[in-house]
Amino acid sequence: MSDAVAAEQLRLFIERIERLEEEKKGIADDIRDVYAEAKANGYDVKTMRAIVRLRRMEKNARQEADALLETYRNALGLD
Repeated sequence: MSDAVAAEQLRLFIERIERLEEEKKGIADDIRDVYAEAKANGYDVKTMRAIVRLRRMEKNARQEADALLETYRNALGLD
């Protein structure tokens, strides 16, 4: 591969990454707007973020995390 071809390929990769980073920023802004709207309507954003995180987890992993949290809460007398 010639230096010119390699440089062109590298430039194209960099430009693709830059476009994707810009899209990612736009999506992050949209998500922030949705959370702000939810907060304005009286919802607790911290809890919503926790729910979103839980919904991303596999059922087994979520159950395991719940069981571990319950064990730690009991050990610390938080119930």
